[in-house]
Amino acid sequence: MSKRVVVTGMGVVAPNGIGIPAFLHAIQNGISGIKFMPRYQELNFSCQVAGMPAFNWESLKNYISEVTYHGLKGTNIGYGLAAAMDAWADSGMGYETDEPRWETGCIFGNSIADTEAMKNVISRVDNKEAKKLGSRVVEQAMNSGVTSYIAGRLGLGNKVITNSAACATGTQAILMGYEYVKHGYAKRMLVGSAEHVDTYVYGAFDSMRVLSRKFNDHPEKASRPMSITAGGFVPGSGAGALVLEDLDFALERGAHIYAEVLGGSTNSGGQRQGGTMTAANVTGVKRCIDEAMVNSKITADQIDLISGHLTATNADRQEIQTWSRALDRTGDNFPLTNSLKSMIGHSLSAAGSIETVASILQIVHGFVHPNINFEDPNPEITNLVSLDKLPVKMIKKEVNIVAKANFGFGDVNACLILSKYEK
Repeated sequence: MSKRVVVTGMGVVAPNGIGIPAFLHAIQNGISGIKFMPRYQELNFSCQVAGMPAFNWESLKNYISEVTYHGLKGTNIGYGLAAAMDAWADSGMGYETDEPRWETGCIFGNSIADTEAMKNVISRVDNKEAKKLGSRVVEQAMNSGVTSYIAGRLGLGNKVITNSAACATGTQAILMGYEYVKHGYAKRMLVGSAEHVDTYVYGAFDSMRVLSRKFNDHPEKASRPMSITAGGFVPGSGAGALVLEDLDFALERGAHIYAEVLGGSTNSGGQRQGGTMTAANVTGVKRCIDEAMVNSKITADQIDLISGHLTATNADRQEIQTWSRALDRTGDNFPLTNSLKSMIGHSLSAAGSIETVASILQIVHGFVHPNINFEDPNPEITNLVSLDKLPVKMIKKEVNIVAKANFGFGDVNACLILSKYEK
């Protein structure tokens, strides 16, 4: 018998707010976290803006021991630890345990092993100083480092997995955790993802000419999803984390419940029928959305809000068209739709988890956050969807069901269906 799965804790490290209260305030008020980055100007990047959290590295001492803190260099690990530990505390659980928590696992994703740690390895080895690397470097350079740090700090004894699916990573991690709880393999899963877009990763995207280049003097205007002046995405960084629990298990311990995960789907377009390493097979995207609705036992007309992938690229038009075909909804009948990337940029593997936190906050607090910088709508989008469904200011509204989707390089897709918790 399948279990109902609920969200009992959340944590976030985002460019426009660290911690749930600050992040909630930012998304309700349309506050951008995108800033000019002098270092990228020095490196002669075309895009010189980014969404970077104002992260206080010393705050990690609130979560980990001095021994663990000493020598920790991986920024994505730091982001992930902070978000995960906050989510755990938010769920009402204590950090300390003498025994493994056999009922609880962790699935946390990232797309790239921490290149800051790898830079240290490469420079030391090239300078014939490998013996000076120390014993901590491997645990930070390995792709599973962020998950291992989180699981080790909390003594998580169930499934501990690091997933990676480009921009679909965060949503996929949540879906995997949901499946484990739903089918009784775990009572509780700590899920999420982290990303730090440092200069090396940033430079690779800059060379592809897919980043915003025309708003270096006005960083907060640079991320423009669904706009005719959208000139590419703005790289973002951060982490999002959620605690998922078996409903009965959560009720038994008196946990606060934010929302319910109804289901979802993850698939691939197979890099066929127009799908490539960097472009989506729209048939695969539509199938993912269709399957998410079937698995969640909802109909298209029940969706109140789409939290889109919507990166501020040419793919925005195609994404809205695919949503319209999948839901068979257009004009005034199209769901309200927003893109958090207008405020924080595209956090790559962290996008899905941060955006899921935002989606749940909209359910809990009854609002739809604005699409900032949506000043010049793309007519290929507004010919299909009423402007009223793409809000530029916060709307106070009851939100019962949200469809949250992300699509990644490699032609991979993930769609999650979230709902208000009903007893």
